[in-house]
Amino acid sequence: MSEHIISSMRVHTVFIPAKAVHSHGSGDVAGINAILLELTTDTGLTGWGEASPWPVFTGTVEGNTAALHTHLRPHVVGKDPVQVETIMSQANKIIVGHTEAKAALECALLDITGQISGMPIAELIGGRQRDAIPMSFSVANPDFAADQDDIAALWEDGVRLFKLKTGFADHKFDLMRLEALRKSYGDAIDLRIDYNQGLPAFDAIRCIRDLEAFRPTFVEQPVKRHEREALAVITKAVDVPVMADESVFGVRDALTGVALGMADIFSLKVMKSGGIRRCVEVAAIARAAGIEVYGGCMFETSIAHAAGTHLMAAIPDLMLGCEFYMSTYYAVGEIATEPFPVKHGQVHVPTAPGLGVTPDPDQLEKYRTASLV
Repeated sequence: MSEHIISSMRVHTVFIPAKAVHSHGSGDVAGINAILLELTTDTGLTGWGEASPWPVFTGTVEGNTAALHTHLRPHVVGKDPVQVETIMSQANKIIVGHTEAKAALECALLDITGQISGMPIAELIGGRQRDAIPMSFSVANPDFAADQDDIAALWEDGVRLFKLKTGFADHKFDLMRLEALRKSYGDAIDLRIDYNQGLPAFDAIRCIRDLEAFRPTFVEQPVKRHEREALAVITKAVDVPVMADESVFGVRDALTGVALGMADIFSLKVMKSGGIRRCVEVAAIARAAGIEVYGGCMFETSIAHAAGTHLMAAIPDLMLGCEFYMSTYYAVGEIATEPFPVKHGQVHVPTAPGLGVTPDPDQLEKYRTASLV
């Protein structure tokens, strides 16, 4: 037992508008609507975590706010923050689902534990394997001319990985964008495809084969989450590697994915799996089966991005990079005290004890929509 006790828990909801609407096969998003969890100890330490739900994917802000404020608070305040697994096991018994709320809670606990031990979270979950991770930007503006301008600016910043959101318009639009980008940047650009469940299963193989001429690195989640058997058939039928995102939340889904031969790659997301350490378990299952992993994200501020960065820093084998670009290139403002560490197309891993990223009080006040104590 440590000499620290959690003395207070505060739940902030925030909304940060986007610079441009991003369209997906499962809907449009115009900003970051998230929850920031603040835990304080009787010794004066503060830990931060973030829940970043998406109603069509994981859950809602309202549901996760209630999970934290109403259901989990009585079982967190008064506890030793270092007892992370004990607290998280209790959280799983108290409330089903709400993986984003659990991710926020685990992150805040690990943040405090890291500050107590003097170690960054990456060291607490297995050790830092890398100091920087290549960053991918999602090309998702219905106005492709505007996207081309953004891509040109990002190219100047050193970004080379670009993931096209497809399936929200017609197939010709998707082919046109791929052709234009491959023509403009040649083989120097690393193109990826993400349908966000936007293809009908019966037509998915034909559509994906059309895209293969443009040599994408992978095609992500072409069909609906529950169509796992169809996803396995598609994976076996096409040459381009297929990534499962919505179809793999936690370890049970990962085991199912391995058994079905459902995908070549799993997208790891702290919000899906209910925490950084649960993602490490998903990655271990993938590694044992010869499945690659990728650092995905939801619509997040720097707090959740930092959690994902620590996770991906600790993954032993990582070939495909991450997509923690939201606070730098998507949101109109940065909520943290310092800009999220993206330089020359690389996300740099925080080195300070704990999470290494904290909200700026003035920015938190600016974007906060509610606060529960």
